Amino acid sequence: MRVLIAEKDHALYARLLGEAAPDLEVLTSGDSAALARFAPDCPVWLGQPDLLASLLRQGHTPQWMQSTWAGITPLLAAGLPRDYRLTRAVGIFGQVMAEYMLTYMLGHERDVLSRLVSQVERRWDARPGRTLEGRRVLIVGTGDIGQRVAEFLLPFGVTLYGVANSAREQAPFVEVAGLEALPRLVAQVDYVLNLLPDTPATHDVYNAALFQRFLPTALFINAGRGAAVVDADLVEALKQGHLAGAVIDVCRQEPLPQRHPFWTAWGLLLTGHSSAPTSPAAMVRLFVENVQAYAAGQGLRGEVDFARGY
Repeated sequence: MRVLIAEKDHALYARLLGEAAPDLEVLTSGDSAALARFAPDCPVWLGQPDLLASLLRQGHTPQWMQSTWAGITPLLAAGLPRDYRLTRAVGIFGQVMAEYMLTYMLGHERDVLSRLVSQVERRWDARPGRTLEGRRVLIVGTGDIGQRVAEFLLPFGVTLYGVANSAREQAPFVEVAGLEALPRLVAQVDYVLNLLPDTPATHDVYNAALFQRFLPTALFINAGRGAAVVDADLVEALKQGHLAGAVIDVCRQEPLPQRHPFWTAWGLLLTGHSSAPTSPAAMVRLFVENVQAYAAGQGLRGEVDFARGY
């Protein structure tokens, strides 16, 4: 089987894949023209969606494409072909995303940033620390990553609520409701963790009306997609005290423009799309597992339904 790798870290991926599956023939390059020459001869592609989308625009199409990202938005652009099998990265981001969420949740409970300000001001800050125990946490997007985040949070004694595309029973959540229940649920919780994928139904979900429903002590963390948030509405909601703070990992435009209001918004921390980087070793393990299933004519992990967009 001949595999094309279109990745920023293409040399590392090629080495790891060569070690894990030496029977595969791998073609790769850091040069876009070379990738375009290789593409017609490779029925299987592995790589990042922006580079893969560029090959599709040039008229090349694989039989099967494995994305190294959980998000596949560039591959869903209008006019691109969809007559191939597409799988996204699943099962490799749960722990690192949970660690990201816990970092800022614990930092919020322990007032880490304001204590740093106190230190700079040489002011002794003896406020008692708070705890996550008993906190109510809403995970918006309870798929592969959201489920793992919930499992990591459970030992801290939190109560977990979820939002998915439709209501369902799902442990360890006490409730998983449909997206229409978001206004009701945000009014009840201490943390809102957004992990929604980028689909037309999830654009501008976090708007002024929704932020007004938040508890004034709540923390909002967005590690899903930037398009879910109306930026100006979040800045104004923070200014008005509708929520205690926001941690923003993903933005509509990245890097964030210099004049964007997020840079100076009160109570907002930017983390530069750092929440859950892809581990090449873990990605190669997933790909090799899918290669074996593909060769055997079996189902693939993370296969995308183009109609749903994920």
